[in-house]
Amino acid sequence: MVSDADGAIVAVAAALRLAAMRRKGDVLPGDVRISTHVCPDAPTIPHDPVPFMDAPVSVHALNEQQLDDDLDAVLSIDATKGNRRHCERGFAITPTAKSGWLLRPSPDLLDVQERVTGEPPSTLALSMADVTPYGNDVEHINSIMQPATATDAPVVGVATTSTSAIPGPATGANYVPDLAAATSFVVETAKDFTRGRAAFYDPDEYDRLVELYGSMERLQRQRTTNDGR
Repeated sequence: MVSDADGAIVAVAAALRLAAMRRKGDVLPGDVRISTHVCPDAPTIPHDPVPFMDAPVSVHALNEQQLDDDLDAVLSIDATKGNRRHCERGFAITPTAKSGWLLRPSPDLLDVQERVTGEPPSTLALSMADVTPYGNDVEHINSIMQPATATDAPVVGVATTSTSAIPGPATGANYVPDLAAATSFVVETAKDFTRGRAAFYDPDEYDRLVELYGSMERLQRQRTTNDGR
């Protein structure tokens, strides 16, 4: 089990917890779809400051399999330890990405994070490049925001983090208390969102940004340095 397995671990743990709730009669008023990718023989790729795990299939193929057209919101769970942007142990949530726009972190989801950790909220700094598709020859923190390139639903990343940069292929680096907290965040967000108690973004604020500055959907499209289309 490598460090970059955190996302799959949290996704499976959240599925098991929601299934246990349902067996006991605690049924959420909305649907929760959980998908992940598990690979027993993933390759590694060079990355600064530490190497990452790669996948034997493309990000585009993963998005096609893991996303549906009728989603209302997406949580993207990913180990985000191989960087020097975020140097805190635990898990952080990202600003909301919506149709190319990078919006402010959801206050409702910050509330959920505070509730499950008992600590002040922790957010992951992103650049605009992080919400563009892979393959455009610019640096991405990792693939945590790649679902935002394939859906118009709001996407929030749930990043397991560390104080120092940890290689994706490193073993012994799945920190159980942090994984448990991230799992609780996912489940509690599912509860609040399906009950109409939490929003991933402010629609009025989003509409105002589009009115003032236009659509950012072009950032979701694949571009290369060769064709400029």
